[in-house]
Amino acid sequence: MLAALPIAHPSRALPLSGTVIGIDPGHNGKNYSDPSFINHLVWNGREMETCDTTGTETDGGYTEAQYNWNVASFLRADLVADGAKVVLTRDSNDGIGPCVNTRARILDRAHVNVAIDIHADGGPASGRGFAILEPVADGVNDKVIDSSARFARDLRSTFASGTGMPLSTYDGVDALQPRDDLAGLNLTTVPKVLIECGNMRNAVDAKLLVSSAFQKRAAAAIAAGMIKFLGR
Repeated sequence: MLAALPIAHPSRALPLSGTVIGIDPGHNGKNYSDPSFINHLVWNGREMETCDTTGTETDGGYTEAQYNWNVASFLRADLVADGAKVVLTRDSNDGIGPCVNTRARILDRAHVNVAIDIHADGGPASGRGFAILEPVADGVNDKVIDSSARFARDLRSTFASGTGMPLSTYDGVDALQPRDDLAGLNLTTVPKVLIECGNMRNAVDAKLLVSSAFQKRAAAAIAAGMIKFLGR
């Protein structure tokens, strides 16, 4: 009698296998140390803007740059686990820059399938919630306006359900806001949006944003939005 052969089980397909994804963690932890560099002007596709800024912070002094970096690091780990190759615009939170136009160029040259600019807002103290900023047609980005809008809607859904952060009460319509004054969106040649994950100047939002547990949920929600967008 022949022995039964073991049943072959196919390995789990990774949802992002074969994709390249871009992450831009806004600002940088030492931007404050070199104002002459950070304040010099660069072309953003429509007009001149400063190379970068220091970003905002909570009333307790927790910086947006640190928040952005933490979420980007958690997001990178999630995406790699799902099979993606990940390109970041900076590799630590103890440097300066790069400028916003250079960040866009890094992701464009990598030909990523989708990209995210990670931020947290410094809005009115009475305002709560997250908002997603979308590119406006500007020539360079014309071919990715529709796809970026679709990504924005997918991300809005997964971020709201995955984090519990409400839609912004003060920015955009239903948390979606077209912007034509940001190099990262004006100069993109890949589907991209910028997410303001909450308002660091609001006490309720700030308590969430400084939490490692929330930062991990934010990263997982962004990854889910990317998977939904890419249709994997």
